[in-house]
Amino acid sequence: EITDQVVVCVNLMDEAKKKNIRIDLDVLSAKLGVPVVGTTARKKKSLDKLMLSVYDLLHSNEEKTPVKIQYIKPIEDAVAIIEPVIRKKPDININARWLSLKLLDYDETLITALNAYLGYDICADHDIQEGLALAQQVLSDNGMVKEALRDSMVACLVLSAENLCIDAVHFDKINYNAKDRKIDRILTSKWTGFPIMIALLMGVFWLTITGANFPSRILSDGLFWMEDRFTDAFHFFNAPDWLHGMFVLGLYRVLAWVVSVMLPPMAIFFPLFTLLEDVGYLPRVAFNLDKYFKRCCASGKQVLTMCMGFGCNAAGIIGCRIID
Repeated sequence: EITDQVVVCVNLMDEAKKKNIRIDLDVLSAKLGVPVVGTTARKKKSLDKLMLSVYDLLHSNEEKTPVKIQYIKPIEDAVAIIEPVIRKKPDININARWLSLKLLDYDETLITALNAYLGYDICADHDIQEGLALAQQVLSDNGMVKEALRDSMVACLVLSAENLCIDAVHFDKINYNAKDRKIDRILTSKWTGFPIMIALLMGVFWLTITGANFPSRILSDGLFWMEDRFTDAFHFFNAPDWLHGMFVLGLYRVLAWVVSVMLPPMAIFFPLFTLLEDVGYLPRVAFNLDKYFKRCCASGKQVLTMCMGFGCNAAGIIGCRIID
């Protein structure tokens, strides 16, 4: 909706093949009106094909006609009021239809970014203000308040995507995801999901705490043996006590403590955590806890970073910051 300079990347083609899902990329490209490339990100060759398509698009003068998403009548009527007003503004070089939708939706972060890009407050423009007021009145008359408007937009996008995929995606095995659904019924059930989650997390913690003792002791013995050798070397060269205290008893000892205590648990916890994520269990945990996290204005996805915090708070906090 923003631009016709688009290449659609369909990733995980290898997974689709495993599940006997055939994706006709040519049909999908024809329906979308833009190039479509299938990739398997782990294989470099498929990424080369993607980059070649991007290069060809940038150096091609061929006009593209991307598919136009059709929204419900009240939204289309509202857009029809604002779009001509935006088109008359020569300094706005952004897709007028897309901008009209975003002004109606009014995502504050996006509007701030648009204002920074344009160099002025677009909502302060007199003509746009008038058009926006009329469009909002049309929506209001049809019961389209902000949340209802946003939900309707998303619903139309999803429905359009489904319609586009009808002719492009073919399932050779209709019940290809039956196994996953059976697993979901067990792992996301309120009767079995939480006991399994608690048992698995307790197992990870037990392995981390118990399994870290032995390597931690070996590291501690080795690092503090090195401390004694450093002390012998400082004494051999008659180094002053303050120098020995700063470098050996200060810098080295603190480093040895941190490495011997923290490295073994992290080396055990994070591979186990990654394994649970790779087999698809952690997203199911996020689904189970989403309702409870919402009660404190958070997302269920934050359970993933909360678990990461058990291994290292820094990793958990950094991960939490990028969750939308």
